[in-house]
Amino acid sequence: MSNQPAVIGPDGIARPYIGGQALIEGVMMRSPHAFAAVVRRRDGSLLVREEPMRDVRRGPLGFPLVRGVVALVEALKLGSRALRFSADAFERDLEDGEGRPSKPHLLSLLSLPVIALLTNEPDLPGAVPADDNKKGGAMTWLSVAFALGLFVALPQAFAQGVSSGFGLKLDIRSPEFQLLTGAAKLVIVIGYMLAIRRIPEIYRVFQYHGAEHKSIYAYESGKTLGIAGARPQTTLHPRCGTTFIVMVALVSIVAFTALGPLLPNLGLGRLGDNLLFFVLKLPFLPLIAAVTFELQRLLARFATRGPFRVLLWPGFLVQKITTIEPDDAQLEVALAALALAAKREQSPEEAPAGERAFSDFGAVVTG
Repeated sequence: MSNQPAVIGPDGIARPYIGGQALIEGVMMRSPHAFAAVVRRRDGSLLVREEPMRDVRRGPLGFPLVRGVVALVEALKLGSRALRFSADAFERDLEDGEGRPSKPHLLSLLSLPVIALLTNEPDLPGAVPADDNKKGGAMTWLSVAFALGLFVALPQAFAQGVSSGFGLKLDIRSPEFQLLTGAAKLVIVIGYMLAIRRIPEIYRVFQYHGAEHKSIYAYESGKTLGIAGARPQTTLHPRCGTTFIVMVALVSIVAFTALGPLLPNLGLGRLGDNLLFFVLKLPFLPLIAAVTFELQRLLARFATRGPFRVLLWPGFLVQKITTIEPDDAQLEVALAALALAAKREQSPEEAPAGERAFSDFGAVVTG
């Protein structure tokens, strides 16, 4: 069994935890013991991939802080796997009659690491595909490199540029420099989200992100898994990957502001000091991510109502960028993935390997 607790809905009924991620023209949903990815093809049909999953957070791997690092790594691996599935289907729809792409496909280079970071719910239900535990994949490393560049290197370089350009001459070890770095980090991340939202393909991914959240809310509330039950739900969810990224940025500001004064002055010069501090930050990143994981987990369980809900507002505000109201066809895709994941949780060993095609939403649910 997964160590992820069941979700107690407003009706008092405990339901198996299900998390999700937006894909290219699709949605992936995962329960503790199975996952289902559903994508919409150009002809309107639905392509489905299901697999059983197995628990990886047992024993020491299930301890607080440790489980956060494990969950994030496995969530990226599974998310990258599902994104490759959706990207392959998308590219097949773009092929011309001679089997060649009808236009250069830059989506896999630009959007896949973005989608993996912004739409993947970090609280993985303690499981990975049964046959894919050791296959990290290039997308996982691409996502990690992207995160390091966006969250660590670029904000620090920006802060150093501002300090030099305006003659501030801030010591890299000073709290002022670290606060400037943190402010730059938030501006860069939010600005990047706003910029990529303007790309039509990613705009649609953000719509599927909204559909994912609406469907999960309907499931957790005990609503019928249909358009009528999901449409009224909000697109903002406390367990969202976007909220996690915002919280990582805020926690890192506090951590590195405290760490800065401890950096030894080795007289390496401006460039040397910046490179040294960048290297010294790297070992702390897993710990910051793990602490943030536990913090978000607590907030998602205990701060969704009452005065503590204010702690979720920063993440909700940024989610307004990465979640967009979906249309009914996109809601159907998310609901189909959720229905399959919930069904397979009852008998995960029966999840068929490979891909299956269905004509419409009704065929997925009944089939």
